[in-house]
Amino acid sequence: MDFLDKLNPQQRKAVTAAEGPVLVVAGPGSGKTRVLTQRIAWLIANEGIRPWQILAVTFTNKAAREMDQRVKVMLNEQATKGMLLGTFHSVCARILRREAEHLTLESNFVIFDSDDQERIVKSIIKELNLNDKLYRAASMHAAISRAKNELIGAEDYPINTYRDEVVKRIYVEYQKRLIASNAVDFDDLLVYTARLLEDVPAVRDKYAQRFRHVLVDEFQDTNLAQYALVKHLASHHKNIFCVGDPDQSVYAWRGADYRNIKRFEQDFPDAQVVLLEQNYRSNQNILDAAMGVIDRAHNRRKKKLFSNRGAGEKIFFFEARDDYGEAAFVVDTIAQLVLSKQFEPGDCAVMYRTNAMSRLIEEAFLQARLPYKLVGAQRFYGRREVKDVVAFMRLVHNPADEAALGRILNVPPRGIGEKTLTTLHMVARQNETSPAAVLLDLARGADSPYYKSFTGRAALPLADFGGMFANWRAVAPTATTVELFERILKDINYKAFILEDETEESADRWENVQELKRLALEYSSRTLDEFLENIALVADQDTITDANAPTLLTLHAAKGLEFGAVFIIGLDDGIIPHSRSFDEPEQMEEERRLFYVGITRAKDRLYLLRAIQRGGRGLSEETYPSRFMDDIPADMLVGKTRTGRPMRGAVPETKWGSASLSTGRPAPVSISKYKAGTRVKHPLWNEGIVLDSRMQDGDEIVDVVFESVGIKRLAASLTNLQII
Repeated sequence: MDFLDKLNPQQRKAVTAAEGPVLVVAGPGSGKTRVLTQRIAWLIANEGIRPWQILAVTFTNKAAREMDQRVKVMLNEQATKGMLLGTFHSVCARILRREAEHLTLESNFVIFDSDDQERIVKSIIKELNLNDKLYRAASMHAAISRAKNELIGAEDYPINTYRDEVVKRIYVEYQKRLIASNAVDFDDLLVYTARLLEDVPAVRDKYAQRFRHVLVDEFQDTNLAQYALVKHLASHHKNIFCVGDPDQSVYAWRGADYRNIKRFEQDFPDAQVVLLEQNYRSNQNILDAAMGVIDRAHNRRKKKLFSNRGAGEKIFFFEARDDYGEAAFVVDTIAQLVLSKQFEPGDCAVMYRTNAMSRLIEEAFLQARLPYKLVGAQRFYGRREVKDVVAFMRLVHNPADEAALGRILNVPPRGIGEKTLTTLHMVARQNETSPAAVLLDLARGADSPYYKSFTGRAALPLADFGGMFANWRAVAPTATTVELFERILKDINYKAFILEDETEESADRWENVQELKRLALEYSSRTLDEFLENIALVADQDTITDANAPTLLTLHAAKGLEFGAVFIIGLDDGIIPHSRSFDEPEQMEEERRLFYVGITRAKDRLYLLRAIQRGGRGLSEETYPSRFMDDIPADMLVGKTRTGRPMRGAVPETKWGSASLSTGRPAPVSISKYKAGTRVKHPLWNEGIVLDSRMQDGDEIVDVVFESVGIKRLAASLTNLQII
């Protein structure tokens, strides 16, 4: 076939592989979609496979549509008629409707969306008389979803703690409610289908015999339920064709299990393995840097990525004095790249580990009056938790702010519903006063003339809130902005509210709150009015956007994308890799893969950035470079080293150059001073214990666990760490 002429040898080997299990380990930018679609076309046009004998599954509707369109272009619509190509969930829904007689469902079952699911869990929590502050609906449903991804049913849910027992009770009732509603959730689509194929041999054989070829895209992102599903569907002919790359498995927090590739090799020991190593996206320097990082990962199949695009530009490493300098460098550099006609604005991307890190970058773009696009997240000041905290501050500053009051009166939940809020406004109008004034008076409890206007169930939480509100108003005139900020969060126990479900998303939300606190620290000598005015003005500018604009996104959101120039910020230990991974080897491995994914998004230019001090202008915290930077060969980098010395290669002359670079850093130490077990005192974090100390690049690197902030990695030359 003509299209084979455009394939490289390894792609051709994959496309034309003989029958049997095939694992295609596809490096980034190696043309995996081309291989998948041309494999389908090859089977139909060359191997005599009928379209209805082919099943191809992927993760998104967009990917499924793209694959379908490509196959139709290569053949024709008639030649592909009957082929089943879609997402895991859509394929499962189709099978379940056809086989409903074997289920506890009718064929016209409905699929509950996320809101429906959470609403059911909330009602169950209420009916079981559980504390909805301790057992939040989102957290309980997340635990149920994780169990389903691992094929753990409600009755088999393991109990190790009292919380597990609560989850199990909710899980059992949740499934009963779904069945009674003739409904499934998204996880059920996978679980029901996997169990159906496991428990009903006749159904399994029917589909396994029909689908002579099963093809799976992004195999490294499958969970256990999805793996069981495709294994059953390929159980007769054994023609399973999986394309993926364990080096790009970065969604463990969503249930993805990169070990499915290992399971595949164990379950199909005779599988053909094809490595796609030729990269069509990046220049060789970028690929060599990526290989330097990923080659240090454990238990992986080695690949050697190569490109015919030439060596390209070296990688620019920039060490800013602080995180404001980091953000300024990014915006200035992009402006220069666009001005010099090297790139279009839309060719540039800024990547970071957590969504909270977008704030300073967003504000730097806004200050420069340059448009940007934010992918996969709400703009910083539009995020729910940020708006919540700002609303509390607004209300204290201006009790007449009814919009702020309406937003936070029941945040965190304190039993104040819409009906009570309506009554509050009615009582205020009847007494020709404001809702805030009523609340402040209700702090006196039954002595307030307004108390009897509410039911006992409503009056108590209103009075409690009124008491807190009165205290905040009392301290506001003398407290700094950050003191008021901390007082409010402590009184409402907002941290526990955000982190209660212990998910990656909740941790990111709390980091957004901490980022807002860092901004508040900068207003220690300024007024609350100025703080709120600044936020309002910046938030108002958030509407700036442009189709041809730089993209801001997390490293997780970057997977599958590519850009001409990529800026990865926050290359400090504790950010990349994230501090949450320090004591978890598997999480550390995923952090390494995440950095690798970010590097391999770049086609022509890659900028790696860190800040010597981070935390804003109010209270800076010393940082140490990411340990992953040590894995990139030094001769691939230009810019500034962590000690301020020029690196090999010429530093490009730019208008921002020396002004932002760090100078005058303390001289490195050469003799080890701290030993494991030594008690030390830090000027900011107080007392701690040294866990480890080692010499690196002429400096002593000390790991210390502080009671106040946990484990920190510090450079002795930068830290006033006293032995006590």
